[in-house]
Amino acid sequence: MLAIRTIRGGLRPGSAELVRRREASRTRYATGDALRIAYELRGTMHRQRPWLVLVHGMAFDRAGWGPVLRELGRRFRLVLVDNRGTGRSDRPAGSFTVADMAGDIAAVLDAAGVDVAHVMGASLGGMVAQELAITQPERVDGLVLACTTPGWPLGYPMPAASVRLIAAIADMTAEAAVRRHTENALSAETVRHRPELVDRLVALQNSRPVEQEVISAQAVAGARYAGRLRHARIRARTLVVHGSADTVVDPRNAKLLADRIPGARLVIFPGLGHLLFWEDPGGFADAAASFLLETDGAGTGGHDVRDFRP
Repeated sequence: MLAIRTIRGGLRPGSAELVRRREASRTRYATGDALRIAYELRGTMHRQRPWLVLVHGMAFDRAGWGPVLRELGRRFRLVLVDNRGTGRSDRPAGSFTVADMAGDIAAVLDAAGVDVAHVMGASLGGMVAQELAITQPERVDGLVLACTTPGWPLGYPMPAASVRLIAAIADMTAEAAVRRHTENALSAETVRHRPELVDRLVALQNSRPVEQEVISAQAVAGARYAGRLRHARIRARTLVVHGSADTVVDPRNAKLLADRIPGARLVIFPGLGHLLFWEDPGGFADAAASFLLETDGAGTGGHDVRDFRP
């Protein structure tokens, strides 16, 4: 007979309720723009390790970094943030901007007592990370910008596949819409050969739903983001990472962004989609950590194409 160990209260290790309880016990709050922003600190006992702040994109909270957290946690003290309107953070009453979200991250750093940190942002979170590095450069040591864009007026527009999907959403059930968006955020090869990864991401999003009003506000904030000509003001050592098969953010934005940030390095993962850190978490975490932990000034600049084997 299979024996399943339980903990006090009868909850099985790994159960959704146990995960929620543990998360609640670890959650702290900062106040940004009159909103409570939830965050979590990991690895605080490792005082010699640098801090790394993780900022996710649309419709995900801190749990969206799941597959890379273990590896990154071996090398950094982590600050995991629930963007406004997601996870345990307060829901905003109306619209907001990327600059507002960057202010939330600054408020988290203040509340956590972290003066300087590395910052990693994905998609919309990459825009937030850019904005923080531009407006508060003294707080950002190293910068990792994943699957993101420099914004208007320079960025390439959303690929046609995503535009068509958004137009078709009105005729889908909520469940079908989540699955189609998930499939679109992965490469076609991944969807075809790793259906279990699609199921895992769908289950994650269904277990941590974000209100449609918040998702819409996030989409508007991202669409209106204007990096303009300010990227030359970024002083942080910067790594730009993108999957060549991204159909959410045009991969050409990666080179455009890297070329505009002084000394930035570009790494392209062939055949991977928008959520490349779910498709190749080991390769992604290694690329980011290796870059951030380099001696200051070493190895900056240049382009790299990673070899990926599914």
